[in-house]
Amino acid sequence: MANMNSAAERPATERPAAERSSPVERQGAQPREFDLSRDALRQLNLFLHKDAVRDGVGQVRVHNPDGAHSIACGLNAELDVQIHGHVGYYVAGMNQHASVTVHGNAGPGAAENMMSGRVHVKGFASTAAGASAHGGLLIIDGDASLRCGISLKGADIVVGGSVGSFSAFMAQAGRMVVCGDAEDALGDSLYEAVIYVRGKVRSLGADARYEPMTDADRAALKGLLTAAGRVEDPADFKRVASAKSLYHWHADADQEY
Repeated sequence: MANMNSAAERPATERPAAERSSPVERQGAQPREFDLSRDALRQLNLFLHKDAVRDGVGQVRVHNPDGAHSIACGLNAELDVQIHGHVGYYVAGMNQHASVTVHGNAGPGAAENMMSGRVHVKGFASTAAGASAHGGLLIIDGDASLRCGISLKGADIVVGGSVGSFSAFMAQAGRMVVCGDAEDALGDSLYEAVIYVRGKVRSLGADARYEPMTDADRAALKGLLTAAGRVEDPADFKRVASAKSLYHWHADADQEY
């Protein structure tokens, strides 16, 4: 009897990473085109989840998204998804392995809860971009609105422009790079995440503080900027991290921290 658990019988997304074919290896297949002015969003997402790997498609191009919500959510394969236009809520949410590029602006929650892979927004991003992201790299070429990186859990975020108030609020792990300015309460209630800011910071949040940049910081920052295609000098950035005074409740603090 044939072994139904052999690599040939298992879906590609259930195989070890070393056994999966990459988008580059699957370039023999023609890119698949979707036009959301005539194709249903459900049809696109179904193809991304099931048919693309089966058919050996490495790249999917999406035209006329017209602000549609939840495009390319929950991907779990090494696909290259190119979205030409503006998108709505939760683009590339819960992403694993895939590379998703938005040639336009993104609505709230872009790449929220991303686990791995790469999401690149070539325009601006609305509120809560990268919220609760565990891994991978989120790149935003323009500005990001309020609460960018809220509850960050290990991913890297590089913002080419400025970020809104309460960005990196309660960020637990990961790194955020802000090449522009930051509004109020940056890094409020930070845990172990680190923020690098090039421009002006209107105010830091509770328990966030400036710390000296080390050689390790500059090297890490250089790697992040390079990965995002940026040319800024790491020497121009400031480090923001947690003062760790909120880690424990103090009976004598009288609710003042």
